[in-house]
Amino acid sequence: MAKLYFKYGAMGSSKSAQALITQFNYEELGMSVWLIKPSVDTRDGADVIRSRIGLERHAEVITPEQDIREAYRRSGKRDVIIADEAQFFTPAQIDQLRELVDEEDLPVLCFGLRTDFLTQFFPGSRRLMELADSITEIKTVCACGRKATVNARIDGSGRIVTEGEQVLLGGNDSYVAMCHQCWKKKIREQR
Repeated sequence: MAKLYFKYGAMGSSKSAQALITQFNYEELGMSVWLIKPSVDTRDGADVIRSRIGLERHAEVITPEQDIREAYRRSGKRDVIIADEAQFFTPAQIDQLRELVDEEDLPVLCFGLRTDFLTQFFPGSRRLMELADSITEIKTVCACGRKATVNARIDGSGRIVTEGEQVLLGGNDSYVAMCHQCWKKKIREQR
């Protein structure tokens, strides 16, 4: 029986690498994988999923208006769906992925962030937390050694940013994974 999986972690926890490794493992067994990503994620190119360790694959781009069920059916039947940056899918698109699990008996593995730089749920992540059969945290660590849970947004001088739009694409130049305690401490020190 197929399941909807949500594998989340803070920035730098190897989510994209794990998505690409999972794709490789399925394909090595002769299975067909539909690799997708939301159109808002253009950091490494519109149709590229790239990990910090250098793994890279092309993926089908899904726009916010697109019905994922229809896009899947047009793409040809596959054995599994792997979605990177799933936090950027709309709640309706997460519902559509859930329907594909239920109606097509198709495993769907979603990788992404749980919360933004202010520790607020992304809408897609909230819906995944509500609907997923399996929720797994991909852990990473703060510079202090504790588990990192916050995606701290930083400016050009390394200061913690506490205002702004929810979505700002960036990597190590824009975000640092931190434990909640260090995040709060740095914000207090900046004031």
